[in-house]
Amino acid sequence: METSIVGVGVGITDRFRTVVEEKIARVQQFAAKAQRLDVKVTHRAYRGGRVPDETVELTLIGKGPVVRAEAVDGDKFVALDLAVDKLAEQLRRAKEKRVDGRQHPRGAHFEKGSGSLEGIDVQPASVDVLQAVATGTVPVQADEEEEYSPVVIRTKNFDAEWMTVEEAVDRMELVGHDFFLFVDARTDHPSVVYRRKGWDYGVISLTTQASPEAAEALAS
Repeated sequence: METSIVGVGVGITDRFRTVVEEKIARVQQFAAKAQRLDVKVTHRAYRGGRVPDETVELTLIGKGPVVRAEAVDGDKFVALDLAVDKLAEQLRRAKEKRVDGRQHPRGAHFEKGSGSLEGIDVQPASVDVLQAVATGTVPVQADEEEEYSPVVIRTKNFDAEWMTVEEAVDRMELVGHDFFLFVDARTDHPSVVYRRKGWDYGVISLTTQASPEAAEALAS
């Protein structure tokens, strides 16, 4: 498997490259068909005496979906270990789900009578969640010590992907996130699956519909 290692604000030593090569064997146990592993190490320094930290990002590229994992620590070797642990766990869980899927075929479908989604452990979002998404408000816990201040840390743009809800859940598990954006192949609606308590998942879909004023303007 090809390996690419880059450093941002930090040099990459031969020792670090050697350790990365040693860690690859563990990843290949769960992803034998992977073609390339991209490793990015970012050094961040802070004002006010805060100790700098190292962020290690792993991106596994192959014939299937891209798998990512990230970890932060003051020592880049420790961050690498943590990131590899995350990546291996994500790959292990995905492999177990594939085996379980072959032994117990499953598939999501809508019941014509009730209109509910069956065949997958997904629950509709609550009214509170839908209202928060629609209004852009974020609930703040009363016991928070610091005043809430929305700050954009990182912005990423991705091409839209059409897939089923079940496929989106699998992709979310692979990238190790708590949510995953996609376009529902059944409805063509922008949607997001998200992790609930335990192993439950939720799904939110946006129904695009022109407002009465816009419809009137188009008609005229």
